[in-house]
Amino acid sequence: MSAITLTDFELTRVFFAIILLIASAHSLGYLFQRLLGAPKVIGEIVGGLVLGPTILGFFFPSAYQWIFHAFGSEGQLIAIIYWIGLVLLMFISGFEIQKSVSREDKKLIAAILIGATSFSFLVGWFTPHFYDFTPYLGVNGNMLSLTIIIAIAIAVTSIPVISRVFIDLGIINTRFAKIVLATATIEDVILWVALAVATGLAGGELLSTSNILSKVFITLVFFAIALFAMPKLFELVNKSRFNFFIRSSATGYVLFVCFLFAATASILSVNIIIGAFLAGLVVGITPDKKIAKVKVHIKEIGLGFFIPIYFAVVGLKLDLIHHFDILFFLGFLLFAILVKTLGTVIAARLARQDWLSSFNFGVAMNTRGGPGIVLATVAFDLGIINETFFAVLVLIAIVTSLAAGYWFRFVLSKGWDLLSDPA
Repeated sequence: MSAITLTDFELTRVFFAIILLIASAHSLGYLFQRLLGAPKVIGEIVGGLVLGPTILGFFFPSAYQWIFHAFGSEGQLIAIIYWIGLVLLMFISGFEIQKSVSREDKKLIAAILIGATSFSFLVGWFTPHFYDFTPYLGVNGNMLSLTIIIAIAIAVTSIPVISRVFIDLGIINTRFAKIVLATATIEDVILWVALAVATGLAGGELLSTSNILSKVFITLVFFAIALFAMPKLFELVNKSRFNFFIRSSATGYVLFVCFLFAATASILSVNIIIGAFLAGLVVGITPDKKIAKVKVHIKEIGLGFFIPIYFAVVGLKLDLIHHFDILFFLGFLLFAILVKTLGTVIAARLARQDWLSSFNFGVAMNTRGGPGIVLATVAFDLGIINETFFAVLVLIAIVTSLAAGYWFRFVLSKGWDLLSDPA
C-alpha cells in the first residue's frame, strides 16, 4: 500500500477546493434558510452546484478544471472527506430519530406506514414493467438493483429535513409531528434494508435465487444483531473498568464505534452507510450522560465541516447542462408525489382522519430531503444509476423538501389544524 503524497502545488489545490466548498456551502445554506425559509441542506447543495460544471464549469471552464478536476491523490483526499461526511450524516441520523411511539397513535402510524411506505414501494417496484428505465441504468447496475432504487425513491421520507421544518415552525412537539417522525423512523429502517440489498446486488455479478437470498439473509441478520444485541453490549462495554478508550476520549470512542460498524458492514457486503446508520441507532439508545454530550460534539463536527462538504460535493457532481432530462424529471417528480400522496391520504382517511389532516400527512411524508439525496449519491457512486437519473433524484429531493416547508407555513398562517382530534 503506497502512502498518499502530494507536492506543495497539489496540496494548495486541495486546500483551495476545500475552502471554496465549505465557504460556499455554509454561505448559501445560511442565505437559503434565512431569506427563502428553505432547509439549510438545499443551500449547501446549491453551493456545490455553483462551483460545479453547471455554473463555474460552464462560464469559467479553465478555473473549474484547475480547481476541481484533480486527479490521483488530490481527488482521493476530497473523496475521503466526502465519504466521511456521508458516514457522519447517517450516524447522526441514526441517533437523532424518534425512538418512542405513543400507544394511542399506533393504529394511525400503522395505517400511514402501509399507505406511505408499503403502497409506494410496491408501485415503484412494478413501475419498470410499464416504463423503460434502461436508459438510466448505471455501468454496474442491473434491473433488479435499479428497480429497488426506484421503489425506495418513491417511498422515502426525510427525517432530518421534516424535523427541521417542524422545529423552525415551532410544531416539533405536536401530536402531528410525533406521528410523522415515528412513521418515518420505521420507514427508514425498512428502506435502508432494501438499499443494502440493492447495493449488494450491484456490480454486474451473476444474479441467482441463492445469491439474492444470501444477500437478503446477511443484511437482515446484520440489522437484527445491531438492533437487538449491540445496544446491550455497547452499554456493557461502556461501563467496563478495562475500557481505557472511553476514559481517554469519549468522542474518539464513539467515532470508533461508528467506523467499526461501517467497516463491518463493508466486509459483509452491506453498504457502509447502513453500518453507520445502525451505529447511530445503537449509540442513540444508550442512557449514558457522557455519551449524550459526545453526540452533541459529533454533531458540531459533522455539521460544521464534513456534512456541508458532502452536500456541496453532491451539488458539484450535478451537471444540469449535459445530463438533465427535463421531461423525465417532471414526469418522475409528479409520479412520485402523486403515488406517495395518494397512498398516504387514503390510509389516513381509512384511519378516520379528515381530508386536511390526511393531506398534511401526505405532504410531510413526501419530504425526501437528505435520505433521497443519500439514495441518489450511493446509487450513482456504485454505478446503479447514471448521471441523468442522479440529477433527477437529487432535484426531486430538493423540490419536495421546499414544498413541505412552504405548505406548512401556509397552513399555520391560515390557522388551520395540522391534525384533527382523535376519533
